[in-house]
Amino acid sequence: MQDTSKPSSPDIFGQAMKAYYYHQDPEEIIVHSPDFDDDIIPVAYLFRSYDQMPPIEQIALSHCSGKVLDVGCGAGSHSLYLQEDRQLKVTAIDTSLGAIEVSRLRGVRQTQQIAFQDFQGDQFDTLLFLMNGTGIIGRLKQIDEFFTKIRQVLHPDGQVLIDSSDLSFLFDKDEDGGIWMDLSKGYYGEVTFEMSYKDFRSAPFVWLYLDYRTLALAASKNGFNCELLHQGAHYDYLARLSLKQ
Repeated sequence: MQDTSKPSSPDIFGQAMKAYYYHQDPEEIIVHSPDFDDDIIPVAYLFRSYDQMPPIEQIALSHCSGKVLDVGCGAGSHSLYLQEDRQLKVTAIDTSLGAIEVSRLRGVRQTQQIAFQDFQGDQFDTLLFLMNGTGIIGRLKQIDEFFTKIRQVLHPDGQVLIDSSDLSFLFDKDEDGGIWMDLSKGYYGEVTFEMSYKDFRSAPFVWLYLDYRTLALAASKNGFNCELLHQGAHYDYLARLSLKQ
């Protein structure tokens, strides 16, 4: 999970990735949320090979084509596979300075430290958003801005590959199969997180877990097709977006 919507201070992911890359330091990143128990991100997982990736990521990488923009590239694992094994031209971006440093050192040729919302450049055939890619949207009310941005960056015949998870399974279902939630608190997939690593702790940020139906409705409203490519075993899914012709 990499927050590309705005840089956190300090650079939690960057600190951890550099310590692992230079010193093989395995200390984990801790994920905090007022809504869930603390979780961990093993830093070694950010350096995973293709064979170590979950099926949803392998499927996404198999669908990439043409010029690829890898958004929230982290340590560059997806970019490296596309660049070396698929022989595709990849630009990798991340808000984390440490992530970009490590990606370059690992061999990613084209990198830039920047948030997706601020990215300016050529149009791409594939925009890649993995590890809960909808997270960078932030809040559901910002989804139209997200579609406006991908329209600017995406080639008219291109595709967006994006994954997420439906958190509705966390809520109790009634006898009709519906779920009850407090709408005054906003969309149920908006989760506030903080990250900590050693003595460093990030500022809070909101990360959006978006159910597929809501993504598809927002896509249609904004002039995009939405296709379900894969459903995982843990309420996760991979979708492909493309501009309506």
